Amino acid sequence: EIIDSLLSELAVLGFEFGYSISEPETLVLWEAQFGDFVNVAQVILDQYISSAEEKWGVMNGLVLYLPHGFEGQGPEHSSARIERFLSLAAGNNMHIINPTTPANLFHALRNHMKKKSRVPLVVFTPKSLLRHPLCVSSLDDLENGKFMPVYDDGDNDVDEVRRVVLCSGKIYYDLLARKTKLGAKDIALIRLDQIFPFPEKEISRILEKYRNNMLTLWV
Repeated sequence: EIIDSLLSELAVLGFEFGYSISEPETLVLWEAQFGDFVNVAQVILDQYISSAEEKWGVMNGLVLYLPHGFEGQGPEHSSARIERFLSLAAGNNMHIINPTTPANLFHALRNHMKKKSRVPLVVFTPKSLLRHPLCVSSLDDLENGKFMPVYDDGDNDVDEVRRVVLCSGKIYYDLLARKTKLGAKDIALIRLDQIFPFPEKEISRILEKYRNNMLTLWV
């Protein structure tokens, strides 16, 4: 059921928070059509969504869809800031993801609903990826895949890699285009689709593979 809500983000997000508590087996999604719409609801994030379990023992599985990034719509449409949510993140109180494939978004939502416990899921959804020709998934990825917190780079020569580049979200496709144009096999592009909880073990396993790496960068 899709509802165009009134433009009172404080009220609407507060309602959705309560609804997700009262109906824990329902997937409740609140999408801020542009990032600036989350600003007016910040108090709900601070006082309820990020801290309700710690303060009152109340769990909720609300999902936030927040377009992020400079998409040519002006500065006010770029304010779903990842760092705001990371400043609220501690003790596994929420999951923060920036998925780069349709399948990974699907599996994140599926995992979210199949878990016995509930924590809010914050999903950054750059609008440009809705129409990016490389941001696609096969039916097999959807049917037989699983959520990937980190993607390794399968297009390189492991022994020749001298630079490992870590990134997250849509900038991966910009880096990929440049790497493809240069035909660079000595660079590994590692993308974090899950930002919090930080997937330390998965990243460590990947970095260990590139034993001849000389420089690790975050882009």
